[in-house]
Amino acid sequence: MTQTLAPSQVTTPTGLSRSRRILRAVTVLACVPYLSLKFAWIAGSRLGIPDGSSLLEHRATMAVANGVTVLMDGAVIVLALVLTRPWGLRVPAWLLGVPAWVATGLLAPIMAGFPAQLLVDALGGTTATTADSGEPFLDAWVFGVVYVGFIVQGLALGTLFVLYARDRWGGLWAGRVWELPVGLIGAAQRAVAVTAAALAPLPLSVHVLWACGATVGLDDSQVDARTSGFHIMEVLSAVFLAMAVTGGLLLAFRRGRPLPVRLPLALLWVGSAATACWAGWLSLASLTEVADDPSPLMGLAYAGQMIVGLLVASLGVHFLAERSASRDRTPA
Repeated sequence: MTQTLAPSQVTTPTGLSRSRRILRAVTVLACVPYLSLKFAWIAGSRLGIPDGSSLLEHRATMAVANGVTVLMDGAVIVLALVLTRPWGLRVPAWLLGVPAWVATGLLAPIMAGFPAQLLVDALGGTTATTADSGEPFLDAWVFGVVYVGFIVQGLALGTLFVLYARDRWGGLWAGRVWELPVGLIGAAQRAVAVTAAALAPLPLSVHVLWACGATVGLDDSQVDARTSGFHIMEVLSAVFLAMAVTGGLLLAFRRGRPLPVRLPLALLWVGSAATACWAGWLSLASLTEVADDPSPLMGLAYAGQMIVGLLVASLGVHFLAERSASRDRTPA
């Protein structure tokens, strides 16, 4: 995929537009509340942590976890600089693409889920403070501050990435699906798409069942802790999984022929990132002393999501690399 970043294919802008400078500043400023809270907690502050919270029982674990998340949010600032500085055009594709893909996967569920949760709660949904879930984990205002910051980060950084990708690699998703060369996606890539589609029904069914209120595969504590937010995130998990599989099949089999190529690529990018990275994040969180252990069915669903997401993502990488190589071989 590094071929997509050959210097001869990149047109260096003469200057950074005012809108991109504003987006960069907004991205950086949106990281400040979250980073401030994390640094405060690492230093021993109890800001936003109520008495009885499980966070107070595992200070060492939480210090490590807070340190990791500081690095992750700091990477957002680095990405904002890469996407807006001249030297960012020389960054290898994988070195930019992987963090951007992970950022998409972690921010997209929050950007879609938090506004939906606010709406449902306003209509009488169940919140974490009203559910029978014991002591509150964090004060309610913390979630508002953090998630609003994440949404702003996602919107600003996502816009910067789209503009950057359009300038640098826009030709790779030009045209419509029917115009793609027949040999661009081979039998191996079609097999990958089919494998992902075959593995998707299990995690998809589990999330749909939980979204509809079923308790299969959940222990008593997990059943008691369900809120409106739980059901919303289950719906979104199913939606992102369907997006990933749909994008992969459309691209691998050149279906939806009148569609612009960027549509299946967008479904593939967002769907695979949210499916794999969000499931991976939840699996990683379950290993801490603070979170409940996932049930066997939950662990199986998370594993299935990660496999499907990675398979579909690999299909997208192959497509972009092959199309870049074919364009390089085309005589001027």
